[in-house]
Amino acid sequence: MTKGQNLMINGSGNYPGGRYDKVSIRGEGTIENAVDCSSFHIYGTSEALADVKAGSVKVLGEAEVKGNMESGNMLVMGTLSIDGRASLEKMKILGTLEVGDRLYGETANIKGSISVGGDVEYEKFDLSGGFEIKGLLNAGAVTIGLRFGESTAEEIGGEKITVKRKTSLLPFVKDEGSLVAKVVEGDEVFLENTKADVVRGKLVKIGSGCQIGRVEYSTEFIQDKNSTVKMSEKI
Repeated sequence: MTKGQNLMINGSGNYPGGRYDKVSIRGEGTIENAVDCSSFHIYGTSEALADVKAGSVKVLGEAEVKGNMESGNMLVMGTLSIDGRASLEKMKILGTLEVGDRLYGETANIKGSISVGGDVEYEKFDLSGGFEIKGLLNAGAVTIGLRFGESTAEEIGGEKITVKRKTSLLPFVKDEGSLVAKVVEGDEVFLENTKADVVRGKLVKIGSGCQIGRVEYSTEFIQDKNSTVKMSEKI
């Protein structure tokens, strides 16, 4: 296939991979081989059995990628599942993203939920939703708004880490989100509704609703009276 052809699927069936300009699926399509395209837009249901590389990706329906995925700009308003690793440079998640291996890129803006089987690495990570990260979440700036349920990560690292609870705008939703991590480490760390074994930083502020095993700080440590810190040490 020469790049420049379009693959437009409006019905259902199996289609070859290859190099395309635009891939658009409005029905139900399975792509059997690796795909390299400028845009990959899913409005229906799609399954890619190999790797997908695209300049821009938009998922308004349901998409599953059995291999790895690379994209420049990513918008997910539906559900996207990637079995392998995902290099998503600029991603905006309003729906659900699942990644089997590691996830990395430049900027992440997440208002839905993500589940990642490995490490997550971004320059800027901004989330107000929920997440499950089996490995390390590492970013220059980490901003997390806990809106619902329990979010988990093995470790969180960054220069500036801010974790705040966000109450729902709906009066009948009383559930507040919470974070559970083994280690949180950064230069500046501010936490709410967080349960962690160890928190390390230059400036550490433990806000309300936290249960922390140990705080290690080098400059300043502030603790809210409605939080528990078993041990703190200036190092």
